[in-house]
Amino acid sequence: MNILLLGKTGQVGFELHRTLSPLGTINAPGREELNLMDERAVTNFLANANPDLIVNAAAWTVVDAAEDKRTEAERLNTGLPKQLAEYAAANNVRLVHYSSDYVYPGSGETPWQETSPTDPLSYYGKTKLKGDQAIEQSGVDYLIFRTSWVYSARGNNFMKTMLRLAQSKTDLNIVSDQIGAPTPARLIAQVTTLAVYGQLAKGLYHLAPRGETSWEGFAQEIFRLAGEKVKTNAIPTSDYPTPAKRPLNSRLDTTKAEQALSIRLPDWQSQLELTLHEYLED
Repeated sequence: MNILLLGKTGQVGFELHRTLSPLGTINAPGREELNLMDERAVTNFLANANPDLIVNAAAWTVVDAAEDKRTEAERLNTGLPKQLAEYAAANNVRLVHYSSDYVYPGSGETPWQETSPTDPLSYYGKTKLKGDQAIEQSGVDYLIFRTSWVYSARGNNFMKTMLRLAQSKTDLNIVSDQIGAPTPARLIAQVTTLAVYGQLAKGLYHLAPRGETSWEGFAQEIFRLAGEKVKTNAIPTSDYPTPAKRPLNSRLDTTKAEQALSIRLPDWQSQLELTLHEYLED
């Protein structure tokens, strides 16, 4: 199988490059080879690449900056997925894409299902939702994995920020009223590979570890596992204003994916321990 992987330098893309390799030959162009902001360049690249599978891990993920850099966010989160879906539909190619908990309104405490109503609070969330909708409407054979609070041993993420702050701080104020499941990029890549290999039925699936926590709870577990003596103070989202509004409820119901793949997703704590050890060993 000829696999085209976009976004290889990102957290999820890096892990996908490793896990997908037994399934075929991976063509993973970097920014110097392919400018994803350039629609014509992507069209020409697709024509020459002739992939059997497209895995799109490229995205604009800087949530607050998306409020100002709307052209960039719109292109990468909406325009690119739409372009890939149209190519894939016309050429009978499967497309794998990644979505976000930010497409939901963040109200209530019930975990969101794949059929739950969407109502993004931020421009980032709006562009991600439009990308999902473009794929669904294209007629392509697609898998969309909607995930939350992504982190890994590389790149910029909450885990690494907390570990860095622990070197100079003994006391931190951390938001405690946003609830979700921290999801390691490695787990996303592993489940993607299972889905591709097992020919998972076309559709949208939630993908996150079991359990839930707040950002403060996430930080406390990071510090505990790393042996850092940092006191955390719970604060509400209203005390930590950001350009983009965050959902309070990012819980995702993963029943559909677990049943379809005949798997039981691990809990977020064990996945954090694995990821943290990988980072500290490096």
